[in-house]
Amino acid sequence: MLDNVPLRLLVLLLLLTIAPLYESHHITAFSNGDIWWHLRTGLWILQNHSIPHQGLFSQFPEKTWVASNWGFDALAAFVYKLIGLRAIPSILMAFKLGLAAITFLLAYIGQKRFWPAVLLSAAAQYVVVGLQPLPILFSILFFGIELVLLLQSRRCGDVRPLFWLPLLFACWANLHEEFVLGILLLGIFIVVGATEQLLHNVGINGVGRPSVPVSKSLAVAAISCAATLLTPYTFRLFPTIMPTLYSPAGIESFAEMMSMEFRRPQNFVLLILVMGAFFVLGRERSRDLFKLSVLCIFAMLSFRFQRDAWCVVLPSIAVLADWQSHHQVDVESHRRPRDWRWGIPILATTIVIAFSVAILRMPSNSELEKSTQQVFPLNACDYIRTNHLPGPIFNSYSWGGYLTFFLPEYPVAIDGRLSFYGDEANETYFKVTAGTSRLEDDPSFVGARTILIERNSGMATALTSLPQLREQFHVAYKDDLAIVLVRTSPSE
Repeated sequence: MLDNVPLRLLVLLLLLTIAPLYESHHITAFSNGDIWWHLRTGLWILQNHSIPHQGLFSQFPEKTWVASNWGFDALAAFVYKLIGLRAIPSILMAFKLGLAAITFLLAYIGQKRFWPAVLLSAAAQYVVVGLQPLPILFSILFFGIELVLLLQSRRCGDVRPLFWLPLLFACWANLHEEFVLGILLLGIFIVVGATEQLLHNVGINGVGRPSVPVSKSLAVAAISCAATLLTPYTFRLFPTIMPTLYSPAGIESFAEMMSMEFRRPQNFVLLILVMGAFFVLGRERSRDLFKLSVLCIFAMLSFRFQRDAWCVVLPSIAVLADWQSHHQVDVESHRRPRDWRWGIPILATTIVIAFSVAILRMPSNSELEKSTQQVFPLNACDYIRTNHLPGPIFNSYSWGGYLTFFLPEYPVAIDGRLSFYGDEANETYFKVTAGTSRLEDDPSFVGARTILIERNSGMATALTSLPQLREQFHVAYKDDLAIVLVRTSPSE
C-alpha cells in the first residue's frame, strides 16, 4: 500500500500545501513591518520606471541608497496592484510552497526514496520558522536550487547542471543580498574540487579523482560571479552587502541576529538534523569533502545568527537523504514511471486550484487593512493625514516601514533600511529611544515636528511627563497602541 502512486500523490499534495493553506486561514504575513517599505519602494519603481539611488521616504533624501532588493520590491508591488493587500499573504504562501518543494527535491533527487524524503521535508519546514514575505525567502529557495545543482553535478560527474548557475546568480543578485552565501557555497565546491584533484595527484589513499573537471567548474564559477554584476548598481552593490546583512547595530538590537538560545522545540530539531548529518558522514566514513565542508561552515553561521538557520538545514537534509546509499533503493519509483506522468499534472492542477480558492476566501482588502491596526498605528496615521500635521516624523523603528507605505508624504526618522541610515545613526537612534542618550543627540528627533511612537514606551512617558519636554510637545492623538505628539516650540 505504501507504494501506491495515488497515495503518494496525496501525501505529496499535503506536504506541499499544508503550510501555505494554513497561512491563508491564520494570516501571519503582516507581523513584520519591513514588507511595507519594500512594497512602497516597488510601487515607486513601477510608477517612475526607474531604480532609486537616493533615500526616498526618509528625513535624509540626499543620502545615497542602493536598493539591493529592488527586484523583490517591484515583484511584490506588481502583485499588490493586481490583488491589493491580499498580495502579502499570497506571496508568503507561494514561498512556503517553494520551500516544501525544494526541501523535498533535495531529499529525493539523490536516492529516489520517497517516504524518507517526505519526512525530511516536513522536518525542514518545521525547523525553518518565522517566515515573512521578505526578500530573504528568495535566498532560501535559490540556495536550495544551487545545492541541488551542485550535488547533482557531483553525483553524475557532469558539469552541465552547473550551466544554470549564471542565470541563477543573475536573478539572485537583483533580489536579495544573501546571494553572497551562494557564492560561498560555490567557492566551497571549487576549493573542494581542487583539493580532491591535488590529493589524487599526490596519491593519497581513499581520495578519488574529482567527479567534475576543476577547470570547467571554475569557468562556470567565474561566469556566475560576473553575473552578479548584472544589476542596476553593478559594483556599487557590493560595499552595501555586509552592512546590510551584518551591521553592528542590527547584531546588537535584534533577536534574530543573536545566537540560538534553544528555547523552542524547532531549535532542538535543527540540532538533531545537523548532528544526524554529521553522524551519517562519520558512520559511513565518508570521504566527501564537499558535504563535510558545507556542513561545518554553514553550521557555524547558523548557530551564530538565528536568522540564517536555514542555510544548514538544507545541506543537512541532503546529507541525510543519502543515508544508506548502498542499501535498498526505492525500486517502486523506478518501476512505474508512467503513473507519475499523469500524476504530476494532476498534482500541479490541484495545487493551483487550492491556491486560487484560498486567495479568494481570504478577508477583503479593507478587512486586511483594518486587521493591521492591532500591530501598526492605522488610526494614528489616519489622524495625521486628515489633520495635516506637520512633518517630518520621528517614529518607532518597527513602524517605520508601515509609515513609508501609508504616509509616504511624511519623511520618517528610521525604517528597516539599516545600511542606508548607517551604523552611527542607527546606534544613536536606538540609544535615544532606549533612554541611554539625550534626545538632542539624534538629528532625526531634532528635525522632527511630529512624534509617532508606542503609547506605553519610555519615550512617550518622558515626553508627556517631564516638565521641560511637556513645554515643547503637546499630545495631538492617542489610542491604546500609539501616541502622536506635535512640537510646539522650535527645536534647538
